Amino acid sequence: MVYNNYPFPENPNDKQIKAVETAAQKVLNARLEFPKSSLSDLYDPLTMPPALVKAHNELDKAVDMAYRPQPFTSEANRMVFLFELYEKYTADLFTKEKVKKSKKR
Repeated sequence: MVYNNYPFPENPNDKQIKAVETAAQKVLNARLEFPKSSLSDLYDPLTMPPALVKAHNELDKAVDMAYRPQPFTSEANRMVFLFELYEKYTADLFTKEKVKKSKKR
């Protein structure tokens, strides 16, 4: 799952942010273990290196915990949550304020 397409968690604390940063660095470090592999090679679902799978699973868990304290029970549950958060953030984006007309003097 790619989280950069979704809204940022509402109120992540410093511990959650640090956990995501640490886990993201582990993903980058795991990629460095395979300097001759392209991203396409690394992310082939049939041959993805176990160290990279593990690093991504840890990152997913850290990101999930930044969104809410309880884990998501399924991918569908996660998607519903993320789209609801997106709707919350964008609810007033396209509403127009009524312009008050001033009376002529």
